[in-house]
Amino acid sequence: MASEMSPNDPASAALDPLHPVSEAEIERLVHTFYGRVRQDPLIGPIFNEKIADWDAHLEKLCAFWSSVVLRTGRYDGRPMRPHLMMPLQGAHFDRWLDLFEATAADVLSRPAADLFVDRARRIADSFEMGIATTRGQIKAPRHVRRGALPS
Repeated sequence: MASEMSPNDPASAALDPLHPVSEAEIERLVHTFYGRVRQDPLIGPIFNEKIADWDAHLEKLCAFWSSVVLRTGRYDGRPMRPHLMMPLQGAHFDRWLDLFEATAADVLSRPAADLFVDRARRIADSFEMGIATTRGQIKAPRHVRRGALPS
């Protein structure tokens, strides 16, 4: 899922190479974000029904984001599979991103938030299109075109 950053990738210049995102920042983002997800009236019930052990799940999510952003290789799962079993629609992806973008802006520096949001939008598009495909539908990517984070 993690794509290699290239000089042409706007997010590749987002972080100072001397001060990359830390594992502690990833943990803070993941724990804060999923705390909000669990309380959200739209997507909270879906996640809370599927996830029995939140501590283990949060650990897995930290490894996932570490692999996506820092390219650590800590995550070796298949994230699409469990999402295929969930009753997810476009509004759920939109809400997930709204919460993610707000949380990233709240807990990370602007350059780090921009990087995470870019990756989250690509992931949301990939998941939404993958789920639609299994349902015999065609979906175009729509989240990578969302506007910039508020200043």
